[in-house]
Amino acid sequence: MSTYSKIAETQPHSSRVIAIPNSAEIIVIDARTQEAYSREHVPGATNLPWRKIDSSSTAAMPRDKVLVTYCDGIHCNASTKAAMRLTALGFRVKEMLDGLQGWKREGYPVEETVVQLSTNITR
Repeated sequence: MSTYSKIAETQPHSSRVIAIPNSAEIIVIDARTQEAYSREHVPGATNLPWRKIDSSSTAAMPRDKVLVTYCDGIHCNASTKAAMRLTALGFRVKEMLDGLQGWKREGYPVEETVVQLSTNITR
């Protein structure tokens, strides 16, 4: 059985629990870059870019929860790549089809991360 065949798919509207990120049952993983995550993301989602997923970056993640990965939408494959890597590391994973585009189309809210830049000016 391939890694991909072990990944379940879910739609944003298929389970209300996905609308409550990081509930007792799931952790929502935004597999996009930190910059994309900062612009907008599913409220409560954890940013874990797919390229950075390995045994070190996931060492503290609980293994008793289902991880739900997402990315921008149908034209983005970051959530699939993240799901494959996480599954290979032994996590139970679902991939949210239609990603953030589908989330917004269903009317769910998004939030942004405000990054505060510090500048040191010497005169």
